[in-house]
Amino acid sequence: MLPPRLAPVVFGLLLSGFMSLIVSGVATLRTVGVVPGLFGLWMSAWVSSWLVAFPSVLVVAPVVRRMVERYTRR
Repeated sequence: MLPPRLAPVVFGLLLSGFMSLIVSGVATLRTVGVVPGLFGLWMSAWVSSWLVAFPSVLVVAPVVRRMVERYTRR
């Protein structure tokens, strides 16, 4: 079990993983269509996009959190 202080990092890891998996799948399918080797192309695109998405989420999430707090404050 991981300590609670790592929750934001684990959240970012999982969120960026799932989102980049979905987006890269859609983009790959739209680009090449249903072709032999589609899964391999998708996985290659996913790894590349996750390498960008994960650190991006870690940097952007605190900024977005503050924006949401500001816009939803009573």
